[in-house]
Amino acid sequence: MASGAIERVVIVGGGTAGWMAAAALASYLAGTGTRITLVESSEIGTIGVGEATIPTIRRFYAALGMTDAEVMRACQATAKLGIRFVDWKPGTSFVHPFGRFGQDLRGIDFHHFWAKARAAGQAAPLEEYSLGAMLAREGHASVPLPNPPSQLSLFDWALHFDASLFAAHMRVFAERAGVQRIDAKIGDVTLHGETGFIESVTLDSGETVAGDLFVDCSGFRGLLIGEALGTGYQDWSHWLLCDGAFAVQSERVGEPPSCTTVTARTAGWQWRIPLRTREGNGIVFASNFQSDEDARAELLTQVPGKPTMEPRRLRFTPGRREAAWVKNCVSLGLAAGFLEPLESTSIALIETGIERLKQLFPDKGFDPAVIAEYNTQSAEEMERVRDFIILHYRLSTREGAFWQACREMSLPDSLTAKMDLWRARGAFLRYRWEMFHPASWLAIYGGFEHLPDRIDPGLAAVDVPEIADALAQMRAAVARAVSDTPTHGEFLATVDGAAAEPLRTHA
Repeated sequence: MASGAIERVVIVGGGTAGWMAAAALASYLAGTGTRITLVESSEIGTIGVGEATIPTIRRFYAALGMTDAEVMRACQATAKLGIRFVDWKPGTSFVHPFGRFGQDLRGIDFHHFWAKARAAGQAAPLEEYSLGAMLAREGHASVPLPNPPSQLSLFDWALHFDASLFAAHMRVFAERAGVQRIDAKIGDVTLHGETGFIESVTLDSGETVAGDLFVDCSGFRGLLIGEALGTGYQDWSHWLLCDGAFAVQSERVGEPPSCTTVTARTAGWQWRIPLRTREGNGIVFASNFQSDEDARAELLTQVPGKPTMEPRRLRFTPGRREAAWVKNCVSLGLAAGFLEPLESTSIALIETGIERLKQLFPDKGFDPAVIAEYNTQSAEEMERVRDFIILHYRLSTREGAFWQACREMSLPDSLTAKMDLWRARGAFLRYRWEMFHPASWLAIYGGFEHLPDRIDPGLAAVDVPEIADALAQMRAAVARAVSDTPTHGEFLATVDGAAAEPLRTHA
């Protein structure tokens, strides 16, 4: 081992964040001699409501040598091709897919053609020009072609899975790779008298576990980053008004859809996530606008299948730690911050935090430049996700005190700049460390039919009928591709029959 190299990594907390970190770091540090220890208590439950992911999850476990079929079977997973938003604009629904919309023409982005034709009443809803969106809307599923013939064939997919089973799958991998698990509660944290660095944690058994680098995956409590190191928390509840949720599992009804469904409610929204043998449901709401009793009742009256448990009440403060990495402690998951799961970002933020730690992995010197860069990237990424979530509430046209408050509140300057540029020119402002790219922003703008005031001037000489004809051809091509793909149930049957080889493509 090189002089000054990290010799001992201690991960505090298991669950999804802890075991993902353990698995990824064990793979990354294989052969270096670094010892990884994970401390968790089997007596402490995990939040475990995050069952929907975005496509990055597939690249995360692929880097560990796992196949889609393997993970899907182990975690009772179904395919997710996007998120269907219901009644955010009353009486309508639209899909935010993992993929592009339409085909660019004449060197001009597709959405300018669509916006011009839509304003003239000569275009269908935006999602009908997206293969990923239409597969999700029609309940189909497929693996993308390895060499798509055109932009119309581009889409991606993610998973709905049982988060506890996924954590268990990561644990098996990590322990096989040499990670030591200790089942215990932490009673005390010892800091170095001069530097303030964490030296060790003391377990309820009296045993002391020392480390060089500590990873805090202890959930909302933030045992290390918050309680021991005193790192503050940025409260974003003036922008994101929802501060609570009820979660409940239910019996599955019918063939599972190939998308997450999020339905706007009185003071927030309800999720429906299909798994193989059950469904995950929940309602996210603002306690200043709706009581616990009313939110719980609103959820239970709208759950499609029979509930199999009592709804679980969750409380949260949207926001992030002032710094995700302090001294020799890196926080991941809920310990680093929380944003409501409207766009399924909780697990994705764990992934990016782990990847960032690998890219900036320190030595025992803990160079301040490394820590500063990690914190800058983490903060900017969470702020960009925050802005994207706020956008949904800002554009909603629902009635009611909660929704009116969402439309009337002041916005972060970073979001205002994006919306202003879209309105003025139909263009996308790109920041560093963004999880959601222009196609995702377009999905929300287009779903709410929030059209720009002015589009690309290069289309001034192009007649609307000519544009409408091109759009009709794209729409027909997407429809044909959807008809050639299997239903979600048929796709899952191929997963069950798959061995180690990649899943077959259909579209």
